[in-house]
Amino acid sequence: MSLKQRIKILLYDFVKVCPPARRLVRHMLFQYREITFRRHTKGIATDPNLMVFCTFSGRGYSDSPRAIFEYMANRPEEYGQYRYVWIFQHPERFRWLEEQYPNTTVLQWASVPYQRAMAAAKYWVFNYRVSDHIWPKKDQVYLECWHGTPLKRLGYDLQNEGGNVMNSLKEVREKYDLDAAKFRYILSPSEFTTEKFTSAWNLKQAGKENAILQEGYPRNDYLLNHTPEDVEQVKRALHIMPEDIGGRRIVLYAPTWRDNQHDSADGYSYQLGVDFARLRQALGEECIILFRAHYLVANQFDFAAYEGFVWDVSQYPDINELYVVSDLLITDYSSVFFDYANLKRPILFYMYDLAAYRDDIRGFYLDLKELPGPIVETEEALIQAIPQALEQDAYDEKYQRFHARFNALDDGHASERVVKRLLETK
Repeated sequence: MSLKQRIKILLYDFVKVCPPARRLVRHMLFQYREITFRRHTKGIATDPNLMVFCTFSGRGYSDSPRAIFEYMANRPEEYGQYRYVWIFQHPERFRWLEEQYPNTTVLQWASVPYQRAMAAAKYWVFNYRVSDHIWPKKDQVYLECWHGTPLKRLGYDLQNEGGNVMNSLKEVREKYDLDAAKFRYILSPSEFTTEKFTSAWNLKQAGKENAILQEGYPRNDYLLNHTPEDVEQVKRALHIMPEDIGGRRIVLYAPTWRDNQHDSADGYSYQLGVDFARLRQALGEECIILFRAHYLVANQFDFAAYEGFVWDVSQYPDINELYVVSDLLITDYSSVFFDYANLKRPILFYMYDLAAYRDDIRGFYLDLKELPGPIVETEEALIQAIPQALEQDAYDEKYQRFHARFNALDDGHASERVVKRLLETK
């Protein structure tokens, strides 16, 4: 372990137990980064035809920013005057974008060229908060796409500290205040989401109730418009064609992260709540598992012992493509099921720590009785529920009511509507 890594671990351990020190360190970093940003971007004018895109702080190419970008980039007859910048933590993996889309540039996250692009671009299209020290000018438009309809409470709606070792309740709310002060718009797919985002970001108090664009999630256009050829392409990429897995069904397991699970060396971690050996023994002849960790989860998983049964798809670029090849979704408190419901396929909720998550960590926005699938809390119940879910028609009246309430605007045309609203903004 390098000296830098050791210092990082010691610092993390210290700020976990000393919130005043954490706030001081963050304030010092903010001041330094803000000064640096201003120095590198002084005098840069806003370019009305330049757009910057980023998902999950540069971790990948996906979500609604991808959908919006591709909608525009694939229509040069309408949007040929625009130039696009994508920001990545590992830009070398995405140079192909520059070849496929001539008006596109790929830049390194937190680099000087990235800072200059942020200062120049008329439009910022992100699905997660912009860096604290970077603020839009009055003539710039920041579109906060966010990354899901919320089940678990967010921001100002959190009712306790939730065991978050890296952020107090006050610090969480400060982050949401900062984001709300910056964005011109935030996307919403439903009345429910609009209501919860208004309270989570405290938009009434901020005087920004009109900032919400209730037009649907552009990323879900793919779920409505994908083709059999798209499905086959994904299956080939994952090596889950019939010749690879036989007649077994495909189960996507996508749990969320826990606020109280943080490792000083790696960041937020996830402790597997399922015994895959036991699952394989019971269901290995019936199905395979695609395991998808949340993007905040930093720890790596070793599934070598379950080769041929478990595929680790945590690094697969776009979860939407995993949805369309899956026969069943298993999740816990992640918002992924809202999107998956557009496919009208079965969903199971494996909530082995339900009481703790509900009462001590996050809490929920809706009554769990509304969920479009059964809740199981033990491995025994999970093993019994999977084959039942795969064989039953899941799209019952309850599922239909859920879909109508939360996904009514996911009609395959959200990108078109959002782009129109975004570009008409002065």
